[in-house]
Amino acid sequence: MNSAPAFRPPRVRAEIDLAAVRANVRALRDRATGGAGLMAVVKADAYGHGLLPCARAARLAGADWLGTATPEEALALRAAGDTGPLLAWLWTPGGPWARAVEADIDVSASARWALDEIVAAARATGRTARVHLKADTGLGRNGCQPADWPDLVAAARAAEAEGAVRVTGLWSHFACADEPGHPSIAAQLTAFREALARAERAGLRPEVRHLANSPATLSLPASHFDLVRPGVSVYGLSPAPEIGVPEDFGLRPAMRLSADLANVKRVPGGHGVSYGFGYTTPGPTTLALVPAGYADGVPRHASGRGPVLVAGKLRTVAGRVAMDQFVVDLGGDRAEAGDEAVLFGPGDAGEPTAEDWARAVGTIGYEIVTRVGARVPRVHLNAESDAGAG
Repeated sequence: MNSAPAFRPPRVRAEIDLAAVRANVRALRDRATGGAGLMAVVKADAYGHGLLPCARAARLAGADWLGTATPEEALALRAAGDTGPLLAWLWTPGGPWARAVEADIDVSASARWALDEIVAAARATGRTARVHLKADTGLGRNGCQPADWPDLVAAARAAEAEGAVRVTGLWSHFACADEPGHPSIAAQLTAFREALARAERAGLRPEVRHLANSPATLSLPASHFDLVRPGVSVYGLSPAPEIGVPEDFGLRPAMRLSADLANVKRVPGGHGVSYGFGYTTPGPTTLALVPAGYADGVPRHASGRGPVLVAGKLRTVAGRVAMDQFVVDLGGDRAEAGDEAVLFGPGDAGEPTAEDWARAVGTIGYEIVTRVGARVPRVHLNAESDAGAG
């Protein structure tokens, strides 16, 4: 009777080094100036790294706050047992305000409609809502315009007097902090200080004032105020080449994306590869099939561009990336089905990095890690090994 085949790891996996996440949080805390605390942003499934494990790692490393975009992400953290300060900022009318208020989640308001819904939720629950007012200092996305700010501030102060809300934060977001010297940086700092002054004159006394995202945390100490709010840097990526590489700041990429080769075969010269024959073998060669495609988050526009480490050498995607797979040409090198192909990682073993992929396909490292698909298992490593070091 034949024995069952030995267990093998998933065909493709994203290994997440939680020790790197913890070390990155500590390095970012060290860069915060003037006693500023740190909010670790864990939105978008912790930038593709896994919401709950990364949130726990950030807390262990001393993150004072966690930040999410959507209320659903924040509620998931509370359901998993997180009890620390937590902000959710991307709301639409009719959102789960009451559930957030009951869960002691800080919520953000950029307009009167949002504040009105928060007040209604507070009255319905009998609890005081914790609110951050967001000013639009120039980014032009969410946030209250300067002309509307006095009304929002006055309404918030009135809601405080009623006991419906407590304004715990005042905040905004940079547009071009990843471009050192951009004139909008100084303009936004000035606009934010003006918004703070207006709120303080109205009688608001927030716990935290925050503006600094990842690039500002790393390079703009004047923007740190009471709290810095790094996102992608928590996961070891630099927010922009102009700011520096991760090693410049003591950061280490936490994600390693790899797959086991599904097939290796010899083919003659002139053989087409993948849909459309965008690549034709220049001579007899060996082709290796990597079982990961755009359904797993490998960009289709990485066709003919994406770097991959296979059989000890850097290769380039040969031909078109398909939904579930792509091919690399090994030339005269040998490999076997089951050998590992590394798409990206920290880079210290010769593998490409997420930044290498970003350059290859004309995007940013943020997109490369966050687009890794849900069917790719996250394998979290070093969950507790240095828990006491935070």
